[in-house]
Amino acid sequence: MSNYNWDTTAEQVASDCRPSIMNKTILITGVTPGGLGAGFATIIAPYNPSLIILAARDTSKAKITAQEIENVARSVATRILELDLNSQTQIRKAAKEVLSYDEHIDVLVNNAGVMAPPFRLTEDGVESQFGINHVGHFLFTNLIMSKLIAPGKVSRVVNVSSDGHRMGPVRFDDWNFDDGNTYDPWLGYGQAKTANMLFSLSLAQKLGTRGLISVSLHPGVINTNLLKGDVDESVESLVKWDKALGNRPFWRGFKWKTMSQGVATHVFAAFHDDILTTARNGGFLLDSTGVPPEDIRCWARDSIEAERLWKLSERIVGERFGY
Repeated sequence: MSNYNWDTTAEQVASDCRPSIMNKTILITGVTPGGLGAGFATIIAPYNPSLIILAARDTSKAKITAQEIENVARSVATRILELDLNSQTQIRKAAKEVLSYDEHIDVLVNNAGVMAPPFRLTEDGVESQFGINHVGHFLFTNLIMSKLIAPGKVSRVVNVSSDGHRMGPVRFDDWNFDDGNTYDPWLGYGQAKTANMLFSLSLAQKLGTRGLISVSLHPGVINTNLLKGDVDESVESLVKWDKALGNRPFWRGFKWKTMSQGVATHVFAAFHDDILTTARNGGFLLDSTGVPPEDIRCWARDSIEAERLWKLSERIVGERFGY
């Protein structure tokens, strides 16, 4: 069994996972240079995956990441996919393109997201964090499921969540915060990250017997460009909520990881053979190991909540996915 911890680097995990990375087709959402998705892609590239599909709203940024991959692994093929998680119409277009690919997809990493922005709605009228971080990925993943599920194949869906799920559960009757009147960026973030965890639990429960492994993860606190505006002010606001909610371990702020330390759990979740011995299918990972259920907020690991979210998500996208 692996013996990883907070300090473990992505390079270390990738080296250990060399046979599992080789010849795999990997689709990553959210691949802006300097972000976790791009960091993950460039670190695994030297271990000879057959294809890395870079999905991004801004394809010009994805092309920069593709160039970064070529710089470290010239022989690895890349492909750019336009994917705007803010628009269900565009998500459907992107999924149709994926379905036209010849390749089976071995690993889908749902990494794209927004973090604690001011209130706004997606093109389809959903609060942006819930809409982009969860609903968009829910729709995209289910629309391309035939590329992930195949006889004799084992595939993985990795949903990048956060320990920010502690901020609260899914607001089943008011996911839009009374049209923004009661919105707080961190409460919105908590709802979205809880949803990411429940989505992995649902996928595992519905499709685990058909060869699908799905986990969610907290990469750690990394200084990427995800958090806009004044970082110190945002952290102060988050700590204020932690104090109000009684989350004492978070009152003193955060210990920052390097990009490599943060992406290590991505690599572990996507490729490590020990995934089901260190975490159950549908489980939550931190520091490249499974988090015990008792250390996860109940609303982010409950199968009833997961099924409620699945049905709500189907209603929001106007389509049923019966597995």
